[in-house]
Amino acid sequence: MRFVHALGHALAVAGGMTWQILWSLILGFTLSAVVQALVRRGTIERLLGNDSPKALGLATGLGIASSSCSYAAVALARALFRKGANFTAAMVFELASTNLVIELGIIMALLLGWQFTAAEFVGGPIMIVLIAVLFRLFLRQRLIDAAKHQADRGLAGSMEGHAAMDMSVKAEGSLWSRLSSAEGFTSVSHIFVMEWAAVLRDIAVGLLVAGALGAWVPDSFWRHLFFTGHPLLAKVWGPLLGPVISVFSFVCSIGNVPLAAVLWNGGISFGGVIAFLFADLIILPILNIYRKYYGLKVAAILAGVFYIAMAGAALIVEALFGALHLIPVNRGVAVMQEGIRWNYTSVLNVGFLLVSALLLVRFLRTGGPAMLREMGGAATDPNAEGHSCCHVEPVGVAAHDCCHEEPVEVVAHDCCHAEPATKTADHCP
Repeated sequence: MRFVHALGHALAVAGGMTWQILWSLILGFTLSAVVQALVRRGTIERLLGNDSPKALGLATGLGIASSSCSYAAVALARALFRKGANFTAAMVFELASTNLVIELGIIMALLLGWQFTAAEFVGGPIMIVLIAVLFRLFLRQRLIDAAKHQADRGLAGSMEGHAAMDMSVKAEGSLWSRLSSAEGFTSVSHIFVMEWAAVLRDIAVGLLVAGALGAWVPDSFWRHLFFTGHPLLAKVWGPLLGPVISVFSFVCSIGNVPLAAVLWNGGISFGGVIAFLFADLIILPILNIYRKYYGLKVAAILAGVFYIAMAGAALIVEALFGALHLIPVNRGVAVMQEGIRWNYTSVLNVGFLLVSALLLVRFLRTGGPAMLREMGGAATDPNAEGHSCCHVEPVGVAAHDCCHEEPVEVVAHDCCHAEPATKTADHCP
């Protein structure tokens, strides 16, 4: 009975946390879908040809406008590298797309506080600069050539299908006209649902693990682990330990935020939380994907450089925010509580669940399920045309209509359009 009670307590904490952050997750993914719908994949590929400060700045900005799924970001970075993007620029894009995205900032602000969101967006560029410098020092051209040779083998990692899909709006015109069109509505709905599908497992695991740790692990364990009795040592130790905990958490992207809340409640330093969140791209499964994508030597360099840059950026953030007196004093994260109450959070959840339902219906009616089945598929030829939002086949070749079980005699067209691109048969409803 004691075990059942403990399990119930852990699930109650996880459930309460889920309810508290649900509306912010939906808002974040909706805003992210809007941005991704307006940024074309071809634009990204064209602008990342070197590692100049301008190119790395563009890589950062384009990464912010990309997917928050760590596995999809890793797969997309390799695809960009294979198509001619500079290796450093591709890695910067990968880091920005998981550490500097809109939905992560919103959920951090709600769960941890605005100071953590600010620290993430201040520390992110610092980390990127450190990585660029370290790559210049340690990543020789022969290693990059070896990584390119390995990447061109096309070994499968994870979320390859998702990374290959370009779901942006193809029509020309102003941003508002593109977004408010039928194609824009469909594109946003497809990206919204696909993003949820890509990270739902990590969010669920993160919430369950956070609930279990918050309910079962005594405060004394965390105090000893984080040296809370030695403030100066704790400030240095936290950023060094944070990435190590992340490596063995097996949770990436937004799923790490609930775990970060548990660590913050337990006494880890401010910089330790930031370093932990930065390190979602060096968890063990992703390190293994690096080995497949780029070879063992380059994977080892990536792991070492990323760790040094993540810990270093977090140490700088700790010192900077400490000097500005911006580090929160309160460690009682409010969402680490059991139960659901009817309050403004519940009202927001109901409202945003209705928004989700609207986007889901659009997704289901415009060929979305076919895309969903392909999101974890194998890597494709890097020189092929980008996929449309409803097809596995490139636009412009004969293909099935995504809304029909049987093939129809049409030239493949983008399901995001209200009308087919080359109309010879009826299009999706």
